Amino acid sequence: MSVMTALLLASQFVLAAVQGVEVITVLLLSFCVAYGARRGMAVATAFSLMRCLLYGFFPNVVLLYLIYYNLFAVAFGLIGRLTERLPVSARIVVLACSAALATCCFTLFDDLLTPWMLGYTEKSAAAYFYASLPVMAVQAACAVVSVAFLWLPLSKAFAVVHFARRNGKKILPEQDFSVLSGEGAVSEQKFTVLQQERPLHSAPKESIMGTIKSEGDTENGKV
Repeated sequence: MSVMTALLLASQFVLAAVQGVEVITVLLLSFCVAYGARRGMAVATAFSLMRCLLYGFFPNVVLLYLIYYNLFAVAFGLIGRLTERLPVSARIVVLACSAALATCCFTLFDDLLTPWMLGYTEKSAAAYFYASLPVMAVQAACAVVSVAFLWLPLSKAFAVVHFARRNGKKILPEQDFSVLSGEGAVSEQKFTVLQQERPLHSAPKESIMGTIKSEGDTENGKV
C-alpha cells in the first residue's frame, strides 16, 4: 500500500504538465480490483492527503480527492469481485467503461464542489463547467485506453505479489517449532536443523532418527 501511494504521487507529479493525461485511474483501479476496497480506501486516503506536500493544501481539492477516490476504491473493489468470473476480454470492457464513467464523475463533482466552496457567481460557475468539458473528454479517453492496455499487465504483477504474500503466510506456521520437555528429549527444532545440515556431511548411512535415538540411549546409560 505504501509503494502504491508513492507510485500514485510520482505519476501525478510527472504528468502534471500534460493536461488531460493521467494514469492515476488505471493504477488505483488495478490495485482495488486486485486487493479489494478496504486496502484501496487506505491508499486513496493516503494519496489524497500526501499530495498536499507537493501541491499545497487547498480545502476544496482535498475534499474532492478524499470523497471521490474513496468512493472510487469502494466501487472498483466491488466491480472486481463481481466480474472475477467473466472472460478477460469482457472484464477489460467492463473496467474500461467504468473507468471512463468514473473519470466523468470526477470532473462533474469538481464542477459542483469547487464553485460552491469558493463562492463563484452563477456566471463564473457556468464558465468553469464549460471549460472543464474538453479536459473531461480527454481524461475519459485516456482512462479507456490506459485501462484497456495496462490493466492486465498490472493485474498479473499484483497477482505475483499476492501469491508470494499468501505463500509466506502458509510457511510461517510450519517454522514455529515446539520444544519437547523432559530429560534426554530432543527438540523438534534441533531435529529440523539436523535435517537441513545432513546434506553438508559426507554421507553417513544411518538415519538421523537412529542417530538421535542412539544419542538419547547413551545419555540414559543404555548401549
